[in-house]
Amino acid sequence: QVQVVESGGGSVQAGGSLTLSCAASGRTFGMGWFRQAPGKDREFVAAISWAGSSSDYADSVKGRFTISRDNAENTVLLQMNSLNPEDTAVYYCAARTRFTRLARTRSSEYDFWGQGTQVTVSS
Repeated sequence: QVQVVESGGGSVQAGGSLTLSCAASGRTFGMGWFRQAPGKDREFVAAISWAGSSSDYADSVKGRFTISRDNAENTVLLQMNSLNPEDTAVYYCAARTRFTRLARTRSSEYDFWGQGTQVTVSS
Protein backbone atom coordinates (compact mmCIF):
# COMPACT_ATOMS: atom_id res chain seq x y z
CA GLN A 1 0.00 0.00 0.00
CA VAL A 2 1.01 3.59 -0.57
CA GLN A 3 2.28 5.68 2.32
CA VAL A 4 1.62 9.43 2.12
CA VAL A 5 3.50 12.02 4.18
CA GLU A 6 3.00 15.80 4.14
CA SER A 7 5.42 18.46 5.28
CA GLY A 8 5.95 22.21 5.06
CA GLY A 9 3.14 23.52 7.22
CA GLY A 10 3.63 26.35 9.66
CA SER A 11 2.64 29.88 10.60
CA VAL A 12 2.84 32.86 8.28
CA GLN A 13 1.66 36.46 8.15
CA ALA A 14 -1.16 37.42 5.79
CA GLY A 15 0.18 38.03 2.32
CA GLY A 16 3.01 35.57 2.81
CA SER A 17 3.77 32.27 1.14
CA LEU A 18 4.27 28.63 2.06
CA THR A 19 5.08 25.52 0.06
CA LEU A 20 3.68 22.17 1.12
CA SER A 21 5.28 18.91 0.05
CA CYS A 22 3.75 15.44 -0.15
CA ALA A 23 5.77 12.26 -0.64
CA ALA A 24 4.21 8.97 -1.72
CA SER A 25 5.93 5.61 -1.33
CA GLY A 26 4.64 4.16 -4.59
CA ARG A 27 3.13 4.86 -8.00
CA THR A 28 0.13 7.18 -7.99
CA PHE A 29 -2.04 8.19 -10.93
CA GLY A 30 -3.48 11.21 -9.18
CA MET A 31 -2.66 13.33 -6.18
CA GLY A 32 -4.50 16.15 -4.52
CA TRP A 33 -4.76 18.49 -1.57
CA PHE A 34 -7.75 18.98 0.71
CA ARG A 35 -8.12 21.12 3.81
CA GLN A 36 -10.30 21.32 6.87
CA ALA A 37 -10.73 24.52 8.86
CA PRO A 38 -12.12 24.65 12.42
CA GLY A 39 -15.86 24.05 12.39
CA LYS A 40 -15.86 23.34 8.65
CA ASP A 41 -16.11 20.26 6.45
CA ARG A 42 -13.12 19.01 4.52
CA GLU A 43 -12.92 20.80 1.18
CA PHE A 44 -11.07 20.34 -2.07
CA VAL A 45 -8.07 22.58 -2.72
CA ALA A 46 -6.10 21.35 -5.75
CA ALA A 47 -5.38 18.16 -7.70
CA ILE A 48 -3.08 16.94 -10.47
CA SER A 49 -2.82 13.86 -12.70
CA TRP A 50 0.29 11.65 -12.95
CA ALA A 51 1.42 13.23 -16.22
CA GLY A 52 0.79 16.71 -14.89
CA SER A 53 -1.29 17.57 -17.95
CA SER A 54 -4.52 17.84 -15.98
CA SER A 55 -4.99 19.95 -12.88
CA ASP A 56 -7.82 21.63 -11.04
CA TYR A 57 -8.24 24.19 -8.29
CA ALA A 58 -10.94 25.34 -5.95
CA ASP A 59 -12.26 28.78 -6.87
CA SER A 60 -11.12 30.12 -3.51
CA VAL A 61 -7.45 29.41 -4.26
CA LYS A 62 -7.31 29.78 -8.05
CA GLY A 63 -4.63 32.24 -9.07
CA ARG A 64 -2.89 32.01 -5.69
CA PHE A 65 -2.00 28.31 -5.34
CA THR A 66 -0.03 26.16 -7.78
CA ILE A 67 0.16 22.37 -7.71
CA SER A 68 2.98 20.44 -9.40
CA ARG A 69 4.46 16.92 -9.48
CA ASP A 70 7.93 15.45 -9.52
CA ASN A 71 7.31 11.87 -10.58
CA ALA A 72 10.98 10.91 -10.28
CA GLU A 73 10.69 11.58 -6.55
CA ASN A 74 7.02 10.58 -6.21
CA THR A 75 6.21 13.96 -4.74
CA VAL A 76 3.65 16.69 -5.21
CA LEU A 77 4.06 20.31 -4.19
CA LEU A 78 1.53 22.98 -3.34
CA GLN A 79 2.90 26.51 -3.67
CA MET A 80 0.64 28.87 -1.74
CA ASN A 81 0.97 32.61 -2.32
CA SER A 82 -0.95 35.64 -1.03
CA LEU A 83 -2.18 33.70 1.97
CA ASN A 84 -4.99 35.11 4.08
CA PRO A 85 -6.51 34.04 7.42
CA GLU A 86 -9.28 32.15 5.60
CA ASP A 87 -6.60 29.73 4.37
CA THR A 88 -5.95 28.59 7.95
CA ALA A 89 -6.66 24.86 8.10
CA VAL A 90 -5.17 21.41 8.37
CA TYR A 91 -4.03 20.46 4.87
CA TYR A 92 -4.22 16.82 3.79
CA CYS A 93 -2.47 15.16 0.88
CA ALA A 94 -4.37 12.40 -0.93
CA ALA A 95 -3.13 9.76 -3.38
CA ARG A 96 -5.06 7.73 -5.98
CA THR A 97 -3.71 4.36 -7.12
CA ARG A 98 -6.48 3.54 -9.61
CA PHE A 99 -5.71 4.67 -13.14
CA THR A 100 -6.99 8.03 -14.24
CA ARG A 101 -6.05 10.58 -16.88
CA LEU A 102 -7.69 13.46 -15.03
CA ALA A 103 -7.27 15.45 -11.87
CA ARG A 104 -9.81 14.29 -9.27
CA THR A 105 -11.62 16.71 -6.99
CA ARG A 106 -13.70 14.37 -4.80
CA SER A 107 -12.31 12.83 -1.64
CA SER A 108 -14.04 9.53 -2.51
CA GLU A 109 -11.80 9.22 -5.57
CA TYR A 110 -8.66 8.83 -3.44
CA ASP A 111 -7.32 5.72 -1.75
CA PHE A 112 -4.67 6.92 0.70
CA TRP A 113 -4.31 9.96 2.90
CA GLY A 114 -1.58 11.64 4.88
CA GLN A 115 -1.83 12.71 8.51
CA GLY A 116 -2.22 16.39 7.68
CA THR A 117 -0.11 19.47 8.27
CA GLN A 118 -1.28 22.65 10.00
CA VAL A 119 -1.21 25.97 8.15
CA THR A 120 -1.93 29.08 10.21
CA VAL A 121 -2.19 32.53 8.63
CA SER A 122 -2.33 35.54 10.96
CA SER A 123 -3.45 39.06 10.11
